[in-house]
Amino acid sequence: MNEQVLEISGVDIPKGSTIDIEIELPKLYHLPATIPTHVIRGKKAGPTLFVSAAIHGDELNGIEIIRRLKNLSALKKLKGTLILVPVVNAYGLSTLTRYLPDRRDLNRSFPGSSKGSLAGRIAKIFFNEIVKKCDYGIDLHTGAIHRTNLPQIRTNTKNLETLALAKAFEAPVILHSELRDGSLRSEAQDQGIPILLYEAGEALRFDDTSIKIGVKGIVNVLKALEMLPPNTKKRKKHPLVLQKSSWLRASASGMLRTVKGLGDTVKKDEVIAFIDEPIGDDSYELTSNFDGIIIGKIQIPLVQEGDAVFHIAGSENLESAGEHIEYFQDNAISNSDILGLNDEHTIE
Repeated sequence: MNEQVLEISGVDIPKGSTIDIEIELPKLYHLPATIPTHVIRGKKAGPTLFVSAAIHGDELNGIEIIRRLKNLSALKKLKGTLILVPVVNAYGLSTLTRYLPDRRDLNRSFPGSSKGSLAGRIAKIFFNEIVKKCDYGIDLHTGAIHRTNLPQIRTNTKNLETLALAKAFEAPVILHSELRDGSLRSEAQDQGIPILLYEAGEALRFDDTSIKIGVKGIVNVLKALEMLPPNTKKRKKHPLVLQKSSWLRASASGMLRTVKGLGDTVKKDEVIAFIDEPIGDDSYELTSNFDGIIIGKIQIPLVQEGDAVFHIAGSENLESAGEHIEYFQDNAISNSDILGLNDEHTIE
C-alpha cells in the first residue's frame, strides 16, 4: 500500500502522527453513531495493521485490550501504522447485545453493501475505511453469552503466513478454523489480508488473564512484523496447534455438575460432568466423544437437552497437551512480561 498517504473517513494522516477519528455510521432513530478509531503512524515505513473489537456488541474483553494497548509507551517506537478500533458495533454495545437492531450478525454480513441492511452498511463502511487499507488484522472476540473460551487463536493453519503470526501471538492454543461465508476473516482473505481471530473469556465480562494475554499477543505480532523492536532476552512459549474441535451437547435437561474445567484434558468416554434432575434422584453422565482439551464451556448450571456444554479440541498426546497448558497457567503474565521493551508505563 502507499506508505506516504493514509486517508480514513476524509482525514489525511501523515507519518509520525497519532490521531482519533470518528467514522460516521447510519443514524439510529436520528441519534448519531460512529466507529471510534485511534490511528498511530510511525515515522518510519512499515506494515499497516488493524486491531478491532466488539464486532459483537456484548464482547467486552477486546475493548479493554485495545485501551491498555494504546497506552503503551513502547508504541512510540512503532514502524508503519497501527489502527485501533475498540468498538465496531456501537449499536450492540449500547444495548449489551451481540447483534444489531435488525437482529443480524455483523460478522456474517461482510463485505456488506452501501444499499443493503443496517448490518450490510456498517460492514461496508468498516471494510472500506479500515480493513482494505491494511496489510494485516487482529480481530478480538469472546465466547457467546453464558459461555467462556480458553484464550486461543483461530486461523487457517494451512496458511503458513497466518500460522507463523498465530504462533508469534503465543496464546495457549491455536485452533484450525475454516472460513465462514460473510465473516470478516473470510472477506479479508479474499482481499489478500491475513487476519488472526483471538477468542478468550466470555461475553459481558472482563477476564484479566485473557486481557493480558491479548495485549501481550498483539505486541508479539507487532514484533514479528518488525513494527516494534524485538526482545533481546525472552523465553518463548510455543502454542499448542490443534486441528479439530466439536461441541459436546447435553444428553438430558437438568442441573449441570461439572467434573472438568476449562483447559483440562479429557479422554474418550471419560465422565466430565453430570446432569442432575432438579426434582428427583436421576442423574446422567456426560462423557467425552474423543481425547482432547476443553477450550470452551457453558457458564450456567441450567441446561436443556441439546445445549452445547463443552467445546473440546482433539489432541492425540494428552500428556504433552496437559503439560503445555499447565506451563501457560504456571507462567502467569505480569505487566513487565506484556511490555517486554523496558516499558515503565503501568497497565491497570
